[in-house]
Amino acid sequence: MKAYQLNAPGDISQLQIINIAKPFPSENEVLVKVKAISINPVDVKVRIGKAIYEKIKEDRPVILGWDVSGIVETIGSKVTRFKVGDQVFGMINFPGHGKSYAEYVTAPEDHLTIKPENISHEEAAATSLAALTAFQVLRNHVKENDRILIQAGAGGVGHFAVQIGKILGAKVIATTSTQNIDFVKSLGADDVIDYTQTAFEDVLKNLDFVLNALNEDVLRRSILTVKKGGTIITLPSGGNSQETFDLAKEYDVIVSHQQVKSNGSDMHQLAEWLSEGKLKATISKTFSFDDLPQAHTLIETGRTRGKIVVSL
Repeated sequence: MKAYQLNAPGDISQLQIINIAKPFPSENEVLVKVKAISINPVDVKVRIGKAIYEKIKEDRPVILGWDVSGIVETIGSKVTRFKVGDQVFGMINFPGHGKSYAEYVTAPEDHLTIKPENISHEEAAATSLAALTAFQVLRNHVKENDRILIQAGAGGVGHFAVQIGKILGAKVIATTSTQNIDFVKSLGADDVIDYTQTAFEDVLKNLDFVLNALNEDVLRRSILTVKKGGTIITLPSGGNSQETFDLAKEYDVIVSHQQVKSNGSDMHQLAEWLSEGKLKATISKTFSFDDLPQAHTLIETGRTRGKIVVSL
């Protein structure tokens, strides 16, 4: 089978197509024929030697990718949830070695769920790491009628977080750039702030919760918008200096990090919302498998709307 090997940390030239044997599933795994892959910012970080690269670098060949949708081709001896021919999707082995940049991938059965019939493999792959991140964060910190702020509401995590926030009954405010205002409103946001025109901290106060997927400057400014005892969850890219935590303490705001983890039960909830039409993945561009490295280049611009996927 074809797969992309990361030869060494670096630019996209380090992603090389190789031919290797199909993996064989262990007793609790399934072998998936990959139909679509989703590309995330963490893919780029690992490619350049950051994030979890040190954790997986000795497991050769290093094959990036965690989001996948496809068809079950073989099942392990103890697999009970799936059968050959099932269409499945999920985020595999995160944080660990996912190996989804390939024509076939093995996955623990408890990392996957059945793909709804009303969505494509591309939409399913897109609704994995980013949607799972939004769900796992919001589920634990947001309740009905909370006023919440989603930074970067048009992005991969952000566009799912806006929708999930509304599903959970919150009043959702989101930041975005001018060209994405209508898009974010269409996701259900109650209020959208154009960060190119307005400093969000000047117009927002007493929020219950903020999800920050941006940088440390945005995190510090977000602290000024949250009520005493409120919470900010910042994703691993969102900053963690002592100065920031000192500012949060001064304002009596809880700031913590949260990293997404593979979970088939959580994927099942996302699948239900997809099936019911409550949740929708927006795909801004689809690449062929041969052009997968170009998807990294697009992600690195930091200006993508929704998700980037690769179709096989």
